[in-house]
Amino acid sequence: MIDFGPAVILGLCFGFMFGIGCSLAILYSIYLGGYRKAVEDSIEPVRPKKFTQTLEKLYARRAQAAAAAAARK
Repeated sequence: MIDFGPAVILGLCFGFMFGIGCSLAILYSIYLGGYRKAVEDSIEPVRPKKFTQTLEKLYARRAQAAAAAAARK
C-alpha cells in the first residue's frame, strides 16, 4: 500500500500538467488562427461585409457609452 500512494500522486500531477498543457496549446492555436484571419481581413482593400458590420456596431457602442458618460456629468 505504501508503494501505491506516490505513484498515484505522481500520476495525478503529470496527468493534470499534460492535460492543461495540451488544452492550452489547442486554445492558443485557435486564437492564432482567428487573429491571423482578422489581420488579413483588415489589410484587404475591400473589406468583408461581416467586418464592416462589426466595425459599425463597435462605433455605435462607443458612441452610446460616450453619450451615457456625458449625460451622467
